[in-house]
Amino acid sequence: QVQLVESGGGLVQPGGSLRLSCAASGSIFSIDTVGWFRQAPGMQRELVAAAARGSNPSYLDAVNGRFTISRDNAKNMVYLQMNNLKPEDTADYYCYADPSGYGIEYWGKGTRVTVSS
Repeated sequence: QVQLVESGGGLVQPGGSLRLSCAASGSIFSIDTVGWFRQAPGMQRELVAAAARGSNPSYLDAVNGRFTISRDNAKNMVYLQMNNLKPEDTADYYCYADPSGYGIEYWGKGTRVTVSS
């Protein structure tokens, strides 16, 4: 069982940056894929970024070039660096883990990001 706890959300002005962190209660070294989803009010949850072992990270087109996902297996941490934030990035951001590559088994409770002037 792995528990995921996100942090780093908050209010930021358009064009600003935030770094989200996801702390795992156990080792993520052997977990196939970790990543981030987001859900804006009234919208469906969407995959923002994923980092799979042995593969290049993948990104939602809308954030490609602005967001960077990274995983620190030694610290059991997953990060999402978000630059040049836009109002449409406002959402609750959720960390997830897919241990085997066949399905998401673990979710965090989310952290809220609000981009507004």
